[in-house]
Amino acid sequence: MTEHPNPEEGATDRQEAPRRPRIEAALRRVDGRLAAEAASPASPSVSAPLASPGAATPEPREESEPATELVLPGAGRVVPTAVHPAPVPDDAEMDDPALYFNRELSWIDFNWRVLYQAMDERNPLLERARFLAITENNLDEFVMKRVGGLKRQREAGVVLPSLDGRTPGEQLELIREAVLQMRGEVSRIWKEEVHPKLRDELGIAIHEFADLDDEEREYVHQYFRDRIYPVLTPQAVDPGHPFPFISNLSLSLAVALRHPDRRTRHFARLKIPTSRHAWIPLAEPGHFVPVEQVVLGFVDELFRGMQVEDVSLFRVTRNADVSRDEEVADDLLKMISEELRERRFAQVVRLEVQRGMKQGVKDLLLRELGLDADDLYEVDGPLDVSPLWALADSGPWEHRFEPWEPMIPPRLLREGESEDAPDIFAVIRSGDLMVHHPYDSFAATVQRFIEEAAMDPQVVAIKQTLYRTSENSPIVEALVKASESGKQVAVLVEVTARFDEEDNMEWASLLEESGVHVTYGVVGLKTHAKVALVLREEEDGIRAYCHIGTGNYHSGTATIYADIGVLTARPEIGRDVANLFHYLTGYAPEQEYEHLLVAPRDLRRTLLALVESEIEHSRAGKGGRIIMKMNGLDDGEMIQALYLASQAGVQIDLIVRGMCRLRPGLPGRSENIRVRSIVGRFLEHDRIFWFENGGDPKVFVGSADWRRRNLQDRVEVVLPVEDRATRKRLRRILKFALEDNRWAWELQPNGDYLLRTPGEDERARDYHQRLMRRARKQRRKVDLPWDIDPGR
Repeated sequence: MTEHPNPEEGATDRQEAPRRPRIEAALRRVDGRLAAEAASPASPSVSAPLASPGAATPEPREESEPATELVLPGAGRVVPTAVHPAPVPDDAEMDDPALYFNRELSWIDFNWRVLYQAMDERNPLLERARFLAITENNLDEFVMKRVGGLKRQREAGVVLPSLDGRTPGEQLELIREAVLQMRGEVSRIWKEEVHPKLRDELGIAIHEFADLDDEEREYVHQYFRDRIYPVLTPQAVDPGHPFPFISNLSLSLAVALRHPDRRTRHFARLKIPTSRHAWIPLAEPGHFVPVEQVVLGFVDELFRGMQVEDVSLFRVTRNADVSRDEEVADDLLKMISEELRERRFAQVVRLEVQRGMKQGVKDLLLRELGLDADDLYEVDGPLDVSPLWALADSGPWEHRFEPWEPMIPPRLLREGESEDAPDIFAVIRSGDLMVHHPYDSFAATVQRFIEEAAMDPQVVAIKQTLYRTSENSPIVEALVKASESGKQVAVLVEVTARFDEEDNMEWASLLEESGVHVTYGVVGLKTHAKVALVLREEEDGIRAYCHIGTGNYHSGTATIYADIGVLTARPEIGRDVANLFHYLTGYAPEQEYEHLLVAPRDLRRTLLALVESEIEHSRAGKGGRIIMKMNGLDDGEMIQALYLASQAGVQIDLIVRGMCRLRPGLPGRSENIRVRSIVGRFLEHDRIFWFENGGDPKVFVGSADWRRRNLQDRVEVVLPVEDRATRKRLRRILKFALEDNRWAWELQPNGDYLLRTPGEDERARDYHQRLMRRARKQRRKVDLPWDIDPGR
């Protein structure tokens, strides 16, 4: 978020300014470690740094202590902390490991904040159940991606430490301890808190098979015979039947058998068909029994003539960190297809078993799956709580968050009318239009922009990036219609988007069949930029209309992810976006941009220059000030630049939803840096960068976090915001975020996150509610002039 009093001067600074010497000298020492790890006065317009009035302060712990527990004010909850920062030596250099949190453990601490939403009694009951499912889903993906990657590094003999000074093996040990603790807490919250309340308050009960009475057993027995028994496929393991392939995250039964006459022992695996029958309904409405317990209860019927000696549940997690070499790939789609197959059969990195499984069965599974004892995780409770997501979606509204209907921005709706909306291109010509999802409707703004472009006979071309999109995507449908109507349509589909590769390849095939020019990105870089370009023939020639955002073109996630986009007809931005697509679809590695910041070309360099500029303002007595909102912060170079700014007196507020490696509040190091995280109803996904610039702010929004992968390994686009109304709205978003005492957590120097709660004399400030109220208020004020000059 940057405002340039002179746009041309700002562009020159971004493209040509060398890295500032003070920052360069401090950062040079960590280059090798980072490479190894990758295999004063407040702004007058933004609130000053906020303390936590009324919030209880936890007893400080020694920085070298292992994970501790944090007593949260108000709710009295106890949440573990996974990071283990070392004490900072008095003579610590900028590359001292003690100055950084561990990346993986910091992510686990983020997931603790997600799990806390399931504990928080202020949240509706069904939403608490949903947060249990979200926590487990997050944890599964973390193990697939991060644990798998660290195991590969350890097996490859990587010994160079991470930025915080830990080897892959040391990180795996700490991760195992933290994951076991978190998974145990998921089970405890379900058994002791959420499930009893569901039963008592909603009449929803998930029964244990052993607790069913005779009538209920007979009911589920008939259900088992009719609908489950025919689907099951027992898989024996013996010299004639090798150990079967077990798919990722599938739920299975391990069955130990004994032949009564021969007295021989045998083993079989039975996959649980959870996709159709996660829970079996009982005769009483709202009462269920998990399908795996029903199968377990009647498992002897599958092995007639054998004695079942032991039966228990298990689940495997496979490595998703599959290596790829795009430089030598002759066919990127073929390579991705092979990678998906490789991932399906990838190494197992975690074995979860039901507590109480016999040691002999555990040993057999570990041996057959090629695992060590450290890869075994015993779970006291359900191995899969994902069905809780569907339960939350289908339960009564009074036990969910109050329904929110995104608003249509007033400029896109005439007063008193709901159908005859003004021409969207005329609205954009009249001035930049900022949209903030889910407060602003995605369908009525970004989706409408693409759909109207597809239908408009004056539109000659549409170009767009697609990183992720929804099932039955209206965006893809509009692009297909545009191509079939004779428009030139070019789409960059990022087929390497993790876990969306297969869907994206299908979209790419559909688009190509419709005549769309489809490309798959720049070799060696993942295209993460969110950009659309519409070229329209008008009286004065071809005019460019652009959308640049922080979120995907996904109509589903736009209702729950908080993202920002800007629709603009500024000619200089149109030229830059046209150049960007020439770079993405052709050969233009030295492409230049007047205003956009594009990674990896110049984004890092420009951000470092902006930080250095705030240092200079602070030293000149102008009050250096930086406020940023992002998803993650792990880049060592950028963290060190912020440390230097803090030491120069620059006041820095960071709103980082997820993982953060920067340690705030260290005396003499980062005492002028405050970090908070907002985790709540909506997933905070937008990125806003605000540099006060001595009272003439420079403001940006875009797709990039301050993470190494975003700045170095991806194509990212960040837009300088010069429109006064947009800057004012962004300023308000930051102000509300810094004032929140409902969803916000404050990061302490030792790694604890302290939940903010209102003090005795402080009124409650709910970030999400304030933005929803603001959106409703603006929707009611449809009082803008409609005499838009089409030629403007």
